[in-house]
Order: sequence, then C-alpha cells, then structure tokens
Amino acid sequence: MIVKKDITKVQELVYEMNVGQIMVKDVITVSPENLMSDLRDLLRDKRISGVPVVENNRLVGMVSIEDFIKCLAEGKMNSPIRDRMSCNVDTLYDNEPLVQAVEKLDRLGYGRFPVIDRESSELVGIITKGDIIQGLLRKIEIDYHEEEIHRYRASHFFEDIVADKTTLIFQYSVIGKDFNRAGETSSGLKKTLRRMGISPKVIRRVAIATYEAEMNIVAFTEKGEITAKVTPQEIRIEVVDTGPGIPDVKKAMEPGFSTAPDWIRELGFGAGMGLPNIQKCADVMNLESAVDKGTRLEITVNLNKKSNHGSGNDN
Repeated sequence: MIVKKDITKVQELVYEMNVGQIMVKDVITVSPENLMSDLRDLLRDKRISGVPVVENNRLVGMVSIEDFIKCLAEGKMNSPIRDRMSCNVDTLYDNEPLVQAVEKLDRLGYGRFPVIDRESSELVGIITKGDIIQGLLRKIEIDYHEEEIHRYRASHFFEDIVADKTTLIFQYSVIGKDFNRAGETSSGLKKTLRRMGISPKVIRRVAIATYEAEMNIVAFTEKGEITAKVTPQEIRIEVVDTGPGIPDVKKAMEPGFSTAPDWIRELGFGAGMGLPNIQKCADVMNLESAVDKGTRLEITVNLNKKSNHGSGNDN
C-alpha cells in the first residue's frame, strides 16, 4: 500500500488554467533598431531585467540586463539592439497548459517567458513566476466563493434518486492532435462533478488524472473516448484509444520517460509525467496496451472518507 499526500488546490489549478489566463498582456518591447543606450532608463524605470525585441508584431529576440552591462563595459552603447540581442528565444503559447509553463520555468531556470499566439505567431504577452503566483491566488479566491455558494453534499444528490443501484455515466470524445481544444474534457468533467457537490479534494484528483489521460490521447493518437462512471462509492474513469499502443508499460511509468516526437515537445507537451501523475491521483489504476491496437486505462477514485489514497496497481 502506498499512501500519498492529497492533491492541493494549487496543483489542481496549474492543470486547469492556461498561460493566457495568467500572462501580462501589456508587454514592454523594443525594436531591433533601437540603440542599447535606450535600455538604460527603460530597465531602471520599469524595474525589469529583460525586454522582448519585436519587429512587425513578431518576436525576433530578447535583450537582457546582462546584455546591457556587457555592452556598457565594452563602451558600445550606440550599438543597435539587433547586434546584441539573443535570437534563440524560448517561448510559451498562450493556450498552453499552465503546468507546462511551471515545468519549463523550473527546468530552464528562466525568470520570464514571452508568450506567442499559436496561430498568428505574434507576441501577445509575457509571464513570470510572480505572475503565476498572483494569478493562482486570484483564482483560488474566486473558486472559494463559488464553492461556498454551490456547496451541496454528494450523498444528498444520490439520495434524491430512487433506485437500488445508481450509476451516472458521462462520455466524452477526444480528437487527436487538436491542441486548441486539449483539456476541454477534463475541465467539463470537473465542472459537472463540482455541480454534483463532490468533495473538492476528490475533484482535484479526478481532474488531474483525466487531464493527463486526455493529453496522452491528443498527443499520441487520432482519437479516443473518456467515460466517467459515478456511483455513491466511487468515480471510475475509463480511457480507450486506438492509437499506437505502449511497447513497454513498465518503462512508460517512469517519471520523465516519453516517446513524444520533437514536434510534440515543441508544442509544450510530452514531458513524460502523464502516467506517473495519474497513478499518484488514483486509488486504483489499471493499464492495458497492445502495440498497433491501442490502450485502455482505468482510473478509480473512491468517494468514501476512509479511502487509502494511492493504493492501487498498474499492469
């Protein structure tokens, strides 16, 4: 038996929200034709350590306070920013899940990321660790008030239904490679469970597990189905796809292991934490997969208070 900590509200929101909901839209930028000397007052007055370089609404580089200091030491303050900026800039997409932004900030150690519109490739914002913290705090406050208004015990919901056995079934179709709609299923299921009055702690676990399963369908398959079966005792999530299958299930369960191609990673997905995160959230997890035939994943989260969170098996 493995006992694990409850999923926190912050962890839940990091999966639920996207970069566009957190980023600062009023971005301070400079032109590549500006001089390095133009940065002196800008960096000081705005108290920033880096500025995106934009040409025709497109991000072409970043210039930092380190670039400014180096240029000052060399006595070349009349150099155009184009000659001193960094051209290879790591960015985020506005509709990218916030969890990917947090992972990228932590992994690369940067203080900020320019945010790009996925379709137009134009610069639409900038995001920092501070922006993420403030955005999460605002969302927590809003959600707290909503939960208080709509609080309704799940047991009462089922007591209102006259039957020997009751199972509510919610089915969702997930389209592969449609990253613009990625996350809609987990978000929709979360809203449904919240309206039923399911415990917020349970909803967090279900939402994160469903999100990870949904992203695996989007990233690796053409389509799949997610079915949630809710009874007074448990929530069971069944995830089925006809994708390429998993050659080595045991290896796939290792944190950080991923078979995602480069273009998937470029989109901000495929970090290799999907199945391990699902297992952390589930009371019971069963995974069956066959190469070239598809994968079937079953996730069970108990509703009773005596649930031993995290005890389960993975085949």
